Amino acid sequence: MNRITHFEMQVANTEKTIEFYRTIFGWKIEPYGDYGYNFVTTDEEGVEVTGGILPSPDGQARVINTIEVTNLEESLEKVKENGGETIYPKMALPGRGFVAYCQDPEGLLFGLFQPNENA
Repeated sequence: MNRITHFEMQVANTEKTIEFYRTIFGWKIEPYGDYGYNFVTTDEEGVEVTGGILPSPDGQARVINTIEVTNLEESLEKVKENGGETIYPKMALPGRGFVAYCQDPEGLLFGLFQPNENA
């Protein structure tokens, strides 16, 4: 079964959101990359969380779940064949794999992730 392996919280105020989740859940959140992305790495006990908090491009708060797949191109084709669309095409996440973002027929955004350490 393909499972949700990552989430992103897009928000207008990342600092306020980071402080909220650190305080409530004890998440360790570290800056990552050049786009205002903040990677949620672990909780206080060291359990991996795998998510991110980043600025929303339109100021609207949303959560985007990312589903792991074995073949990204094949999955993108299935999305298209079943009434969805690719919103952001395949891109490399160096050392991690490849990701693309889609929209289902009802307008929900989701990500697809294919692991590949050579990305």
